[in-house]
Amino acid sequence: MKNLTFLIILLIGTLTSYAQVEGAMTIEKMDSIFTEEAEELDGDGGTWQLFYGNRVVFVLSDATHNRMRIFTPIGAEEDLEVGQQKAMLEANFHSALDAKYSLYNGFIVSVYTHPLKELTSDQLKEALAQVIILANNFGGSYSSTDLVFGEGQTAEEIPALQEEQSEKRINQKPTKKN
Repeated sequence: MKNLTFLIILLIGTLTSYAQVEGAMTIEKMDSIFTEEAEELDGDGGTWQLFYGNRVVFVLSDATHNRMRIFTPIGAEEDLEVGQQKAMLEANFHSALDAKYSLYNGFIVSVYTHPLKELTSDQLKEALAQVIILANNFGGSYSSTDLVFGEGQTAEEIPALQEEQSEKRINQKPTKKN
């Protein structure tokens, strides 16, 4: 029992010291990171428009409600081709990872949301990259990184997996195979 108590105290101390080193994300820290990372930057006080990775990116943050959102437009919602909306939703589960596809105000967008204070500098930089990669891969692999979340599938294997899963019963107790 003493070892468990010591381990818990050690773990809490380690997490506390990490949090003190990184510190809570603030609007000012975000502005500093965007100043370093963006090709062009406009805005302050928690709302920015930046040019990053050959795309216009918008960032909205709200310190009072501890939220932030990064997004970039991909195209007009009305230009969606048959099957693309379904592909977006499936990608949000398998290959979009932290950034997601969404529809906003008549546009297809790539978006990342996160609690503001808990966000690290590295996560913010990774979020920018994933939003851009996901937008660029619209209509292709629909992925935000090379990783496809699941049982080690690659993006090329996903259609076969989806066909196999469609034969499974949904929200029912699985039956044993003979």
